Amino acid sequence: MASTWKGHLTFGLVSFPVRLFTAARSETISFNQLHKEDGSRVKQVLFCQAEDKPISRSEIVKGYEYEKGKYVVVEEEEIRKVAPKTAKVMEIQEFVKATDVDPVYLESSYYMAPDEGGEKPYALLFETLKQLGYFGIAKVAMHNREHVVILRPGEKGMVLHTMYYADEVRRLDEFKPDVTNLKDKELALAKMLVESLAGEFEPEKYSDTYRTNLRAMIQAKIDGQEVVETPETHIAPVIDIMEALRRSLEMRKPPMVAHASAGESDEVEDEKPKRKARSA
Repeated sequence: MASTWKGHLTFGLVSFPVRLFTAARSETISFNQLHKEDGSRVKQVLFCQAEDKPISRSEIVKGYEYEKGKYVVVEEEEIRKVAPKTAKVMEIQEFVKATDVDPVYLESSYYMAPDEGGEKPYALLFETLKQLGYFGIAKVAMHNREHVVILRPGEKGMVLHTMYYADEVRRLDEFKPDVTNLKDKELALAKMLVESLAGEFEPEKYSDTYRTNLRAMIQAKIDGQEVVETPETHIAPVIDIMEALRRSLEMRKPPMVAHASAGESDEVEDEKPKRKARSA
């Protein structure tokens, strides 16, 4: 696997060589645009509205709209002059508590591996951050852009995430939930349901169903077969949240366990002792 960046990671007077490797990428199925009449591929035509005619790509320049309908032309060479040059040094600015980093700031992910001669300081940084529960905040210039990055100890090594800047993250207060009107009984049942659905995080269990269906549909068309529509999922509206939680628990547990949970829910409801004796 080819590295996307190589250089030195520094903090304080410590410096050691590292490499970055792309950790993840999106997988999609792409389509070409065809002429409906004859099935041939079409291409986009650049059209000048002022002269009412098509133009070639060689006649295109970049423009920034600084007022409505007013543009300043920016040449490619001018952009190259101000773009940061890819640096060979990534400097850690500070260390922060892992619990203070909101995942919304994490952008692209990379694996960071030690280069020759950097194995021991790499291992030392990895273990130190892991034991202290800290992330590193560093700055590096790559791909013609200056990045602030977050370094964290992963399961088997250091992981690096480019970070969205504060002005790139939208702040919307209307999504903040009002927890003041939640009842203890509702929370108790909700916790039981969450625990019943709890399991180990195994990413390989999950797959892109839409991509799978799309491939199957394409193959069916190639084979001249009929395309079968995916069944629609119907979700009933929640009328009584307590009843919905109870029924969800009953569906998740075997009969004997479900029977026991019914007794537990009676305790949650704090009903009469006579009824609790009956359910037992």
